[in-house]
Amino acid sequence: MSDSNTPSSSDNEEGVWSEEGFHRQSTREPTPEQAKKWSKTHSELIEQDVEYCLAAFVDVHGRIKSKAVPIDEESRFVDMMKGSELYTGAANDGLGGLVGEQNPIDDEISAWPDSDAITVLPWRDNVAWAPSFLHLHGEPYSLGSRNLLQQQVDRAREMGYKMNLGIEVEYYLIRETDDGEIIGANPEDDLERACYDVEALLDQFDYQEQMREYLDEMGWDVVSLVHEDADNQFEFDLHYDDCMTTSDRMILLRMMARRVAKDAGHDVTFIPKPFDDRTGTGGHFNMSLADADTGENVFPSKNDDRGLGLSETGYQFMAGIMEHLPAITAVAAPTVNSYKRLIASGSMTGYTWAPVYISYGDNNRSHSVRVPTKSPRIEVRSVDLTTNPYLASAMFLGAGLDGIEKELDPGDPIDDNMWELSEEELDERGIETLPRTLLEAIEAFEDDPVTDSILGEKFSEEYVELKKQEWWDYHHTVSDWELDKYIKIW
Repeated sequence: MSDSNTPSSSDNEEGVWSEEGFHRQSTREPTPEQAKKWSKTHSELIEQDVEYCLAAFVDVHGRIKSKAVPIDEESRFVDMMKGSELYTGAANDGLGGLVGEQNPIDDEISAWPDSDAITVLPWRDNVAWAPSFLHLHGEPYSLGSRNLLQQQVDRAREMGYKMNLGIEVEYYLIRETDDGEIIGANPEDDLERACYDVEALLDQFDYQEQMREYLDEMGWDVVSLVHEDADNQFEFDLHYDDCMTTSDRMILLRMMARRVAKDAGHDVTFIPKPFDDRTGTGGHFNMSLADADTGENVFPSKNDDRGLGLSETGYQFMAGIMEHLPAITAVAAPTVNSYKRLIASGSMTGYTWAPVYISYGDNNRSHSVRVPTKSPRIEVRSVDLTTNPYLASAMFLGAGLDGIEKELDPGDPIDDNMWELSEEELDERGIETLPRTLLEAIEAFEDDPVTDSILGEKFSEEYVELKKQEWWDYHHTVSDWELDKYIKIW
């Protein structure tokens, strides 16, 4: 954590009146090094004509929350960096309203921006975004998503590791008709096999090119632009980075994607199954551990008897993830809609490429976990982009470290197409499936002790209550399908 020096007990978040008006007292005092760095950062932002800064955090869904702070004077910027911007936690999902961590009479939580992560918004270049850690009374707030990931980053560092993460960004370009129907942005595309289609790619190339220009402007490395399996379905492939940086980027990318789409006259959606007759969209997590000091990947091995080129550390890390994958899925696939993608319908175009089996192999997309043979990493394919990437990263990293600490073994890789195995064959091999609904996933999350050890008891309680409420709200809603199916029979 770049700027998280622990404040003294005398620091507070209350405001005081003076002759000049109301001023908020800061929650921390910078070290001399931090003060110098903050001053330099402010000068650089002013040179770029930045007028406002967002001391931003996310709610449990990963939506950005903030206030816009004018930074024309350095003192205002410094106050923001010291924690002047206060927020009511209970006003946001997952930040205290359900477990009593925050209520209307409690003190507000304070955002402590990470100066290393400040980014100028390319589509509104007078505004900078500053991802922040949340604090209450000078201590890290137990329900802050970025805080929870930082705890696992620190744990990995103590073990001599850091986690690198790449996320495959899949999405649909959509628009709403005059009668309220959601359709593809270019409904004229009607291809039976749209995957990699160049004409379909170029039909929406202006949007993708604008996104690439913005991503390049922020220094993100765009590897490729892809037309995915279904009409109006696309993917950005970005280079990996450390898990905190990648999570920050994913948070901003989702907001930017919607803004650019609206400017182009349509919209974008990351929900995993927006159309019942088209391929679902995922957000595959590609993970590896590196030596915390040298940055060298610790997963490769030339002496792997199992044939995937993984080290013992790599297998143990993967085993930890597989051991806890049902619980992780509640965070990695966190919506009712997520489980309309995670179905065992085979690999047919127009249905799903999503895995449901807790198994692994090499270049075999019928497993939840894949080990690409050309790059020593672990790909978990059950994730979708409705996830809060800080929480998902924390769960994956924490579970993987648990596997290393306990020296877990994932067994041998499986070469079979999992969709072709019968239930009897799956049972004989002891292969389990992912949760089939959000409720099953939340129950697995609630029952797995690793959840509390990674996210903390308070957050786990808040998350369970929130997601159970979401499930029952859905379950108690009568759908058009039910009426169409049953109304004329009974």
